[in-house]
Amino acid sequence: MGKKAVVVSCWVIFFFAVPSAFSQSDAGRDRQIETHRRQAAEFMRDNKLDLAASEFKAILALDPNNVDARGNLGVMLFFQGNYNDAIPQLREALRTQRTLWKIKALLGIAEKRTGDIADGRRDLQEAFPQVRDKKIRIETGLELVEIHSADGDLDKAAAVVSELRRLEPENEGLLYTAYRVYSDLANESLLSLSLVNPNSARFHQAMAHELAKRGSNAEAIENYRAALKLDPQLPGLHFELAEMLRSLGTPAGRQEAESEYKMALQANPTDEQSECRLADMAFDRGDLQEARQRYTRALQIHADDPEASVGLAKVYMTMEQPKQAEALLQRAIKLDPTNAGGHFRLATVYRLTGRPEEAKQELEAYKKYKDMKEKLRAVYHDFQTEEGDEAETASPKSQ
Repeated sequence: MGKKAVVVSCWVIFFFAVPSAFSQSDAGRDRQIETHRRQAAEFMRDNKLDLAASEFKAILALDPNNVDARGNLGVMLFFQGNYNDAIPQLREALRTQRTLWKIKALLGIAEKRTGDIADGRRDLQEAFPQVRDKKIRIETGLELVEIHSADGDLDKAAAVVSELRRLEPENEGLLYTAYRVYSDLANESLLSLSLVNPNSARFHQAMAHELAKRGSNAEAIENYRAALKLDPQLPGLHFELAEMLRSLGTPAGRQEAESEYKMALQANPTDEQSECRLADMAFDRGDLQEARQRYTRALQIHADDPEASVGLAKVYMTMEQPKQAEALLQRAIKLDPTNAGGHFRLATVYRLTGRPEEAKQELEAYKKYKDMKEKLRAVYHDFQTEEGDEAETASPKSQ
């Protein structure tokens, strides 16, 4: 069966599965209808859509109220690209049986593609929650996302995208659609912030985030400081500033970052990320006792943080306690199989405890994920640089 026939078969789900709704008063006509129905089914199997459509038209000439033939004809015309002729057939089938959700979805798509956005939106919105077939639900949702995005109703578009991603989390097309919708939604929110109050702490925080994404670290830090001056208690602000300061890689930057992480913890004692960062910094300066205490505290707050597990394992390895480190590293890798550092340190543990084959496997995993992440980092850096250049003139910064 050709590709087109496979697609059509997803939509023609009720027509050949139930008895036709024709009158039983004329046995000769009934036999003719059954003959045409069987012939149409054969043409469908052979991907001869034009001939199948002719058979459905012949059935309708005999029985204008035949829902099966009416809906099938609409499907045939749709997949031939003849949306204008498909629409009345699909509508008539729905008039007789309103709960044919796949047909309503198909009608909505046809209406949208012929410029009838209002009817298309209505029918797609009604059909989307009801359709259970995954492929059809995704196609219906994508059409609906296009309508909502064109209307500027990004909240509704994002809600549909979230539903679609739950159906196929690794679908590249859906991921790209999600990226576009979420990016547009973020830009719209940033613009709204600038219009509501361009001098607010939240606006400076949002601008700092955008500037950091583009690699404008100095300007990002400046906006974080401005936000803190306006509202020192703003949730997450101390941590975000600390992250930027730490990324500078200077002694002064590290010192101020440590102070900001501590202030973040004062504002929110359950800030596991700040606790973990302070543990990292303690480990880097050789204070194993503080590092162990802080990593332990981080895991008490969030037991499923692989980075905290790897961090505490580093402490135990430095203290020459590989057995204690092993369980932590195995846990970290279970939580995040792509954790290159976890694989490397587990390879070291296996080597120290006399398991060379297991050490070799972990070292291979380390190289694999390290190379993968380095490539992704390079691609992401280039992408963010290009995105930043393109967005510079549209940035609310100038407002």
